[in-house]
Amino acid sequence: MPNSYSLPALMEDEIEALIDAGYYSSKSDVVKDAIREMLEKNKNMLMAAAIEMYKGGKVSIGRAAEIARTSLPDFKEALKERGIKIVLGHDKKMMKSADRIMKKMR
Repeated sequence: MPNSYSLPALMEDEIEALIDAGYYSSKSDVVKDAIREMLEKNKNMLMAAAIEMYKGGKVSIGRAAEIARTSLPDFKEALKERGIKIVLGHDKKMMKSADRIMKKMR
């Protein structure tokens, strides 16, 4: 994911003005706050982000539910509604693999 983005000149000026006025200490803080506000106001986007992170293996199902600001049962239902399979026990698989590797190292 890129770390820089193009913004219209007016938006750049507005961001600089907010920093100059003392509302933020950096452009990064402005962007983080804007994204946080956007996700808080649009729960569907927040759920979509959590689902994509879960599908991509970036977060566990429990953490994805936290990110979506919903209960685990509700998150599971959202996955089901979208036809997304719930992967159970991948942590157990990782532990077994780690155990096997450790045994080989002995």
